Amino acid sequence: MELDDNLSVEILDASSDSADARLAAEVTILVCSSCRDETGSDAHPRAGAKLAESARLAAASEGITVRSVECLGNCKRRLSAAILRGGSWSYVFGDLNIASGDDLVTGAKLFATSTDGLIPWRGRPDSLKRGLVARIPPLALIKEDK
Repeated sequence: MELDDNLSVEILDASSDSADARLAAEVTILVCSSCRDETGSDAHPRAGAKLAESARLAAASEGITVRSVECLGNCKRRLSAAILRGGSWSYVFGDLNIASGDDLVTGAKLFATSTDGLIPWRGRPDSLKRGLVARIPPLALIKEDK
């Protein structure tokens, strides 16, 4: 009987891991690869590309997609990224640094397990609290004016 109990626990653990992985796969981090650092340097690779690589490395074992985009139009807030999840709010962050990849992945993981379509404030890294630029509602929440 003990073997069966252990087997049940293992099966539950495995399915919860796969559910977490499935949820994480629904979250995408977009990083502006053209962002410059605080000095405004035009050197290549740009600071944004370095942030994208930092996020990719942090997300490698988490099942979270990281994509580079040419510009998020948030130049005054320097290094910028967005976290998206279908049917949920989308977030844009600025004032990041090249080491913020871990923070973006932490935020994405919180988002992946959120039941209300929002990134919870509790547990959110400080850079994602201070750096919040915008929270954009999903299209389904936008009501047409009549």
